[in-house]
This record gives sequence, structure tokens and C-alpha cells, in this order.
Amino acid sequence: MLQENYLTCALYKFVALPEFEIIRPKLKKIMDSNNVFGTILLASEGINGTISGLPKSVLSVVDWLEDYPGIGKVEIKKSYSKEVPFYRSKVKIKKEIVTMGVEKLDSDAYSGEYVEPDKWNELISDPDVLVIDTRNDYEVSIGSFDYAVDPGLKTFKEFPQWADKNLHSKKNKKIAMFCTGGIRCEKSTALLKKRGFDEVYHLKGGILNYLSKVPETDSLWTGECFVFDNRVTVNHSLEQGSYDQCHACRRPITEEDKVSKRYEKGVSCDFCFAEVSKERKSQFAERQKQVDLAKNRGEDHIGKGAFEANKKRKLSKHLRFNSVYDS
Repeated sequence: MLQENYLTCALYKFVALPEFEIIRPKLKKIMDSNNVFGTILLASEGINGTISGLPKSVLSVVDWLEDYPGIGKVEIKKSYSKEVPFYRSKVKIKKEIVTMGVEKLDSDAYSGEYVEPDKWNELISDPDVLVIDTRNDYEVSIGSFDYAVDPGLKTFKEFPQWADKNLHSKKNKKIAMFCTGGIRCEKSTALLKKRGFDEVYHLKGGILNYLSKVPETDSLWTGECFVFDNRVTVNHSLEQGSYDQCHACRRPITEEDKVSKRYEKGVSCDFCFAEVSKERKSQFAERQKQVDLAKNRGEDHIGKGAFEANKKRKLSKHLRFNSVYDS
């Protein structure tokens, strides 16, 4: 593995959290005190997020969560990078930790059967198994598993309607589903189980877990994997991939996409040019101007700058504290 300083940890758990709003300020304080960046979502159904910082600091936040009454062991996936891939630390309150829009769906009780990464190739190579990629279309477009069906989802909320039209419990007897980190499949498999499908499987820990456990020489994965942070994508070694991102629509783009006349950094790309109004484009252009000005001042990485600034503040506080007793 490359000698990289920062740990990025994707985490989730479906668990009843009736006091999730009380947890929010406590969790934010723990993240700030440990100099950890990223976003964590809290809802009555559980917790979901991705955080990054120095390994010891990130694991301190994970330990705090797992020690919190009622939460326990959390599903996590680790990767490393040379910089913190987030700009800020946030804890948000949500109705769902992953939005599918189906009420009263107990993912913990109904979810499908986990399949470990080392057993996944055998399962999806079975011609009797229907393999479904539950991610959004732009994620699927840059990488997926061999044999997988792309539902063409714009958002995960479209999955229930797609399933109604395309899946039948008598015809599709065996179904295997996967997503980035495993959380969307907790809900998609639960939905199918509740609707009468008996043999429903999902990749434990998602694509990220598979890439970390299965050697590339044995892999049935093709392409790169979209991740929801500033790395944009990761390759099979979980290192930063080859894609950039349109900072207007957040879709992954290639160097070839940037050659298009419709591409303007921070303003538009081929994918979103026709979707965005002139007013919004003007706002995006002004935002990009401010980003460029910040870069010219040497503020080239907001997250890293904030990370270093926090360290300096802590050091200054420490020195002031000690000087009182040294004098």
C-alpha cells in the first residue's frame, strides 16, 4: 500500500435510534475535537456517513459511535489518501439514512442474505441468478460487475417503481444486488423480501469491500468505483481513480469530457449544460471565481487547510494552558 497519511472510513448501521436528534451535537463535538472531516447522517432508522482524518482520530470517532448506548458494532470500509477528501465536518438529521421513500420498511428484519466477497464471483456467474446494480446511472457508467443489469436510476427513490415493472417473484427466483458500500442493498433486498421474493442476496460491504478483498487478477469488476468525496472515483486498489468531477452537477467526467465546448470548470459540462438555467450558471461562475481567487492566495485545499488550522489552534491552546502553570 502507498504511504498515505489519511484514513477515509465509510460507515453505516441500521438500528433504532429514537434519540437521534440528541446524538447530533455530541457527535459533532467528537468529530471537531478529533479534527475529523466528512458527513454523517442520523435518522430514527440508523446512521450513515463517510469521515476522514488521521487514522487514530477517525477510529476514535468510530469507537465513540460503537460505544454509544444502543448502537454497537458499525459496518465500516477503510481506504487511504494523501489528503483529506472533505472540506468540512457535518452531522445532518434526515428522515432516512438512505432515501428510498418506502415507509415502514424494516431493513434490519427483512434484508436479504449477505454474500462475502470471496463467494460473490461464484454467485453472479450462475446463469440462474439475476444480478442488479442498485446505484445511480452515472455511477454505473464508469464501472460495474460483469453480468449486472443497470436499472438506469436517476435516484435510488426510483428503484421501487423499477422493481414493480421489471421483477417478478415467480420468474426471477434468485436475485443478487450490490452497491457502493452495502447500505442501499440493505433496503433494496428488504423491499423485495417484503414483496415475496425468497432468494435475495447482496454483497456484504458492497463494492468497496469486494475491491479490498478480491485480487484484481480474480476480479469480475470492470472500471472504477464512484465515491462520494473529493476523490470522485477509486480504482481496484482503492487508490484515487482517473475521473474528475463537474462541480456544477457533481457527475464524474473524463479529460475528454473537458474538451467539449459545453464544459466550463465549475459551471457546466455536457451532462448538465441543458439542465441548468443561465441564472444558475452565473452563480456557479461567481463561485468558481472565488475558488480560483482562494487558490491564488495559496488556499489550494480547503479541507487540508482547515485540518492544519485546527491543529494550530489546538497547539496554541495547549501552549497557553501550559504557560499558566510554567510561569
